[in-house]
Amino acid sequence: MKNEFKKGFYFKTYEAPFQSPFEKLFGIFKELITHTSGDFDEAIDWLRELDKEYKLTDENYTIDDFIEDLKKKGYIKDQAKEDGTSGFGITAKTERAIRQQALDQIFGNLKRAGSGNHKTKHAGNGDEHTGEFREFNFGDGLERISLTESLRNAQINNGVESFMLTENDLVVEETQFKAQMSTVLMIDISHSMILYGEDRITPAKKVAMALAELITTRYPKDTLDILVFGNDAWTIPIKDLPYLQVGPYHTNTVAGLQLAMDILRRKRNTNKQIFMITDGKPSCVRERDGSYYMNSNGLDEYIVDKCYTQAQQARKLHIPITTFMIANDPYLQRFVNHFTEANQGKAFYTGIKGLGEMIFEDYETNRKKRVR
Repeated sequence: MKNEFKKGFYFKTYEAPFQSPFEKLFGIFKELITHTSGDFDEAIDWLRELDKEYKLTDENYTIDDFIEDLKKKGYIKDQAKEDGTSGFGITAKTERAIRQQALDQIFGNLKRAGSGNHKTKHAGNGDEHTGEFREFNFGDGLERISLTESLRNAQINNGVESFMLTENDLVVEETQFKAQMSTVLMIDISHSMILYGEDRITPAKKVAMALAELITTRYPKDTLDILVFGNDAWTIPIKDLPYLQVGPYHTNTVAGLQLAMDILRRKRNTNKQIFMITDGKPSCVRERDGSYYMNSNGLDEYIVDKCYTQAQQARKLHIPITTFMIANDPYLQRFVNHFTEANQGKAFYTGIKGLGEMIFEDYETNRKKRVR
């Protein structure tokens, strides 16, 4: 009797994958250390409170055991506190683990691939094979010759008995250029990012960490620079993202855009773009004499016009700006509409939820086209 195989779905009760006590706590710890901007003591205090409420540990494995494992595994190190007492701080290994967790949370459905695996429609000297062949031309690299196809041509043209391989038999396989993208991510750290009881800076940090991990692992030929802007603008290294905090700042959007364009001018990649995450209106500019002009009441025409000027300048440099506006005030949306029109870029009006997915989709879309 023949075996019969039936297609269909098989349902069973969900069984969570096995996790050791350390792995269970480590996932929570990474989330807490992000919310506390890298403050180990505060994160552990929160973890102890969660343990009291949800019974995360037992007598066989305690929070103290977890801290000892963190130290043994190289996730924390001895570090002096500001008051001179001893304590712990997170290591580069933890910073990487936090970025990886952010990537998994935001871009969980993304499959890893080889380096620089994005194609453009332009054929030429690249390293992505197309499966199409052409005759060998003077100047083609020997490494591009398809040996199998060339030998096949030699057999057809010269026969097996008097086999010989000539230049006329050689064929090369076409390859494609791979697009490379230089991106600057601007993050608003003005005080409004934590106003009204809503933590907006932590999700923004997660997006930045996920994007950084995405680019360094999947698109290592791309570049990502991260800058923050309040009264002024400055760059921060990727490793400092977990420690990023909001300050008592106004919003100097102009300074952020100027710095972003300065960074991108120095990049050799053809494709360049700016992502800007902000929740408030521009309220500050720095004058030539070093003084600051600030106005938080409504949209100041003087400040707004300077923003439009920067948007137009970026357009002349072929740098599109994508604004992710974490606000729904109609007058702010009108400002962003005019700003986007001046740059011919894009704008998304969104809350924190779904922000990461939006940025990922836009990043992938922009890599598929060459910015002229």
